Amino acid sequence: MRRNILITGASSGLGAEMARQFAAKGHNLALTARRTDRLEALQSELAERYPQLQVVIHSLDVNDHDQVFRVFRAIDAELPLDRIIVNAGLGKGAPLGTGRFDANRETALTNFVGALAQAEAAMELFRAGNAGHLVFISSISGLRGLPKTVTTYAATKAGIASLAEGLRIELLGQPITVSMIFPGYIRSEMNERVAHTPLIVDTVPGVRAMVAAIESEKPKAYVPSWPWRPLAQVMRFAPVAVLKRML
Repeated sequence: MRRNILITGASSGLGAEMARQFAAKGHNLALTARRTDRLEALQSELAERYPQLQVVIHSLDVNDHDQVFRVFRAIDAELPLDRIIVNAGLGKGAPLGTGRFDANRETALTNFVGALAQAEAAMELFRAGNAGHLVFISSISGLRGLPKTVTTYAATKAGIASLAEGLRIELLGQPITVSMIFPGYIRSEMNERVAHTPLIVDTVPGVRAMVAAIESEKPKAYVPSWPWRPLAQVMRFAPVAVLKRML
């Protein structure tokens, strides 16, 4: 059992629900995010439900790369980490060329460069201990280039998947394992304002599928498995004209 888990971006949405579900399974947790008031509320909730567990919180902006290393090292000294879940991210975006480079840039920096910093800091710890489980939360959106407001977001998630796969190939057969999780449309704070989201599932069952895939340490998982496992193949191989009609 991976006893001690770090989850970034744990103040809301999928990160907060992962914390609740991993706590229910008996894991100690280290939770990070920028919004410390929400982390404190979550910490209090989990302490009341599971007083036997250790739940520590740290303020972290993944775009402050020096802070990422400092916080990961500090957490590991306090709560030796078995699993690190790279989850923090943004969903901002606009069609390219429409004057919102600021939003696309922020998403690119947070979702990819921030994930890279987290992976570097995590692997520093895992290489030192020659053990650990590194989990990257990508997205079903990362399987293909997508249009309009999702173009940059999808590109960052594809980048995360490629980063994870390269690392997994490097570490194959070693005590450090790498997992790539591709969530489908799961209801969260990030997508609550999207008017039309087909096939969306509620947060709790959606995250339950994510947690099960993470616990099994699958190298790659599309979650929930139905309908996203078969749809992932359609998205990968459908001609562009067909994909455009689907979206």
